[in-house]
Amino acid sequence: MADTTGTDNQNQDTNSTGPVRLGNSPSSLRGPAAVDDMGRQSGSDDNFIEARLRNVPPVKAQAPSEFETYVSELAGIPIQRLGSDLMLPARGMTAVEANRQVPPDYVVGLGDEIQLTLWGSVDADLRLTVDRSGRIVIPRVGPVVVAGIRQADLNDLLTRRVGQVFKNFQLSATLGRLRSIRYYVTGFVARPGAYSVSSLATVMTGLAQAGGPSAAGSFRNIELRRNGQVVGHFDLYDLLVRGDKKGDLPLQADDVLHVGPVGPQIALIGSVNRPAVVELKGTETVNDAIAFVGGLSTVADTRRISIERLSDRNDRRVVELALPQDGTQRVSNGDVLRAFNGVTAMLPQAKQYKRIRVEGEVARPGDYVLPPTSTLLDAVQAAGGLTPQAYLFGTDLSRETVRKLQEVQYDRALRDLETDFTRNTSTQRVSGAEDAAALAQKQSGTTRLIERLRAVRPTGRVVLDLTDSSRDLPALPVEEGDRLYIPARPNTVGVFGSVFNGGSYLLKSGNSIEDIVKLAGGPTRGADAGSMFVLRANGSVVSARQSSSGWIGGNSLPSLAALPGDTVFVPEELNKTTFMQDAKDWTQILYQFGLGAAALKTIKN
Repeated sequence: MADTTGTDNQNQDTNSTGPVRLGNSPSSLRGPAAVDDMGRQSGSDDNFIEARLRNVPPVKAQAPSEFETYVSELAGIPIQRLGSDLMLPARGMTAVEANRQVPPDYVVGLGDEIQLTLWGSVDADLRLTVDRSGRIVIPRVGPVVVAGIRQADLNDLLTRRVGQVFKNFQLSATLGRLRSIRYYVTGFVARPGAYSVSSLATVMTGLAQAGGPSAAGSFRNIELRRNGQVVGHFDLYDLLVRGDKKGDLPLQADDVLHVGPVGPQIALIGSVNRPAVVELKGTETVNDAIAFVGGLSTVADTRRISIERLSDRNDRRVVELALPQDGTQRVSNGDVLRAFNGVTAMLPQAKQYKRIRVEGEVARPGDYVLPPTSTLLDAVQAAGGLTPQAYLFGTDLSRETVRKLQEVQYDRALRDLETDFTRNTSTQRVSGAEDAAALAQKQSGTTRLIERLRAVRPTGRVVLDLTDSSRDLPALPVEEGDRLYIPARPNTVGVFGSVFNGGSYLLKSGNSIEDIVKLAGGPTRGADAGSMFVLRANGSVVSARQSSSGWIGGNSLPSLAALPGDTVFVPEELNKTTFMQDAKDWTQILYQFGLGAAALKTIKN
């Protein structure tokens, strides 16, 4: 039964069979059209906010300030202001706000669209836009003032108003397309001016759309002004560091966001979780500054920190502070705090517990941690001692510090060798096409040789002072990262290079180097026997040019006793020419000499 407060038409509809339809055409279901304050027709399908955003120029990356540039040079990496990466592009930030769920305390305003659905004794699906008078017009019910009503109270208001006309119905009212508002951004921002955003926008949204504070703008002194009065202060660090969003107030039409000038700044670099330039506010201390960047890193030295004060840069410059007692000191504009790394600096050997690896012929191969004063003997004992097959003369001790030093020296030697090759090639003269081709071939071979040498990297092996009859390792202190390998006693000797059949040969008691080379067929015709050398199992080298008394012609090496694990290398003669090459050179000399003699005879005649 219809309410008696309705019109006759309303009574007629409610007394008829079936639910009452509000409106007779699709257009009537949308309700009357209205024009909002921005001059757009509500109910149109154009997305005004997205259209506005398409006309917003992209925010260019801001140039670093002088202080940021100075701090970046000190740190060796780019250092930015804390919070600069939170200023997202305006387009993405506004799209997030436009798609956000409407909170219950949202206040309905001019231009908002209300989606009204009724069912039961009355059936309707309406889209109604709040007009300039703050009303929506429901067909057969009349106008209802909804401006200023919270979204959570909207259902109750409309239920009471529709209930004055109809009975036995249910109602659902939600917000559809929201109005846009215009606000202003002033002060030290990347792009000041007027902007239009969704009515769900907050201070953070407004800052992001304007590109955020400029290099001279403050992240901590942002005012929200409404009708000439300051209604809120926004500190970006509250949101960024503490997760406190209470200062991020909703924007209203004609609000002004004013960004003040940047305050005092300090920098935190080194072993902190997030190196950055931090803006100060109030009487903040060293501890506060460290907290802004997430504290010291895991590997930081928590006992101390250095501070470089702007006022002392022409005098003492850097001062070291002890933590935590000096953490309450105030910091001032221009200070640079540097946290030290507590693990990169190497401890003295007398304090280091060494992690080493023992492999090969020991009872228990593996990794071990030894006290600071341990030696190679202690390492072998920790591994359970030697096995009967152990060959101490062939012990391989690889050390990381030695490897790094060898790499530096090896690279320097390669650079010097490459320089010498280049100098010799550039000073050589060619007299014909054959000489030029030979020179080019030589250069190509030199290039390939240097490339192969660069592919070989030092191993860091330490040659131990051992003999074939040694039964104990020397009392050499171990270092962090050492690798000790004790091989089994070999029974072969290797012969390689310019021999007829290079390979490994069984060693018999009493064999000399000459005997082993004979097993390989002896040196070839192109071999340089005078430069032959032997690489011992302990890493030492014995050369044919070497004797106990100095450098000689190479007569003592063949009679040297061969030891297990030796490697004999016979190099190729490099500086040699064939008979045909020598004959060609002499023929050319004699030919030129003959021309000269003929010329002298002609002059004489």
